Amino acid sequence: MPKPHGFRYEQHGDATVTITHRGRAAGTLRGARAQKFLAEVTSGDEQLVMARWTGAYKFGNERTARNHPRNRG
Repeated sequence: MPKPHGFRYEQHGDATVTITHRGRAAGTLRGARAQKFLAEVTSGDEQLVMARWTGAYKFGNERTARNHPRNRG
């Protein structure tokens, strides 16, 4: 499974954090959640942390789903 990439975050003056993925807004965090995110993102792999916080990460079943008869199109 490839590592997540293309995530960025911006910290704003009003204690808000905006997470983007490839230039599009993926999530906004405010207050205590923003502080918890900032603490976690500085201590680990930034891309993986942002992917997990936005829910935009692979679950490992994409190949199985792609080969299902309903999805062959």
